[in-house]
Amino acid sequence: MDRNLALELVRVTEAAALACGRLVGKGDKMAADEAATNAMRRTLDSIEFNGTVVIGEGEMDEAPMLYIGEKVGNGGPTEVDIAVDPLEGTNICAKGMSGSIATIALAPRGGFLHAPDMYMEKIAVGPDAKGAIDINASPTRNLEAVAEAKNCYIEDLTVVILDRPRHDKTVAEIRKAGARIHLITDGDVAPVIAAAFADSGVDMVMGIGGAPEGVLAAAALKCMDGDMQGRLVFMSQEERQRAKGMGITDFDRVYTAEELASGDVVFAATGVTNGDLLQGVRYFSGGAETHSIVMRSRSRTVRTVKTRHHFNYKPIY
Repeated sequence: MDRNLALELVRVTEAAALACGRLVGKGDKMAADEAATNAMRRTLDSIEFNGTVVIGEGEMDEAPMLYIGEKVGNGGPTEVDIAVDPLEGTNICAKGMSGSIATIALAPRGGFLHAPDMYMEKIAVGPDAKGAIDINASPTRNLEAVAEAKNCYIEDLTVVILDRPRHDKTVAEIRKAGARIHLITDGDVAPVIAAAFADSGVDMVMGIGGAPEGVLAAAALKCMDGDMQGRLVFMSQEERQRAKGMGITDFDRVYTAEELASGDVVFAATGVTNGDLLQGVRYFSGGAETHSIVMRSRSRTVRTVKTRHHFNYKPIY
């Protein structure tokens, strides 16, 4: 894959973030998501590749653009699969809370698990605890193993988990074991990435969240040599049928990060609101500043990019 595609992806996530940034805190998550999606779709068509959306905004009859199976790009020779979340944390954005991002990942054709829009149980850590996690083990056992790998006490660990009733027992066990918990309302891709940075204050991410977001998180972790395991959680027979239609036959399979996102993977994200990982869009007279991250698995290169956009020269925004 052309390494220049990595920086092209930053333009895509910047466009999405700038488009929905004006809607931060205005209480309309649908409008914010639509603005980000439109901008991302438009910008993708300026890139020289032949892309297919495999993780997107839903099925064709559910989403007008960036739907699963949609072709994007201007028809260049490079064939890639694309995973997108134009606005991860729509509620966060609408309420003006911290941690919403615009994100995208590329892989060679067939590189991403075609995960249906359903739940996935996940556990993720950074490179310093790679190989220590086991999704089949208890939260306490995982905390013990990660603390040993990081040469610290369990009390030193911070675990991020979505604030949902389904996690009440897990939260109670984590607290009983002695670790700290950071509960989040939405958006578990950014915390997974943060777990790969030693100074982020995030050591682990546990719990059940979206399966498409799990693929995006795995793409980022692969670029940073982190570790993740995921297992689909089926809530109905209809979901099993949908998964089967997307080529999934082993419903109990535990996926590694490499199985969720394989090959030469490129990942990019831009902050929409301020968070532990990225700063949000900041406006000034006549323009705005964005803060992004872009990485590639082949080289393990991780770049942070601060960009000043002048709207007189970018009337699209």
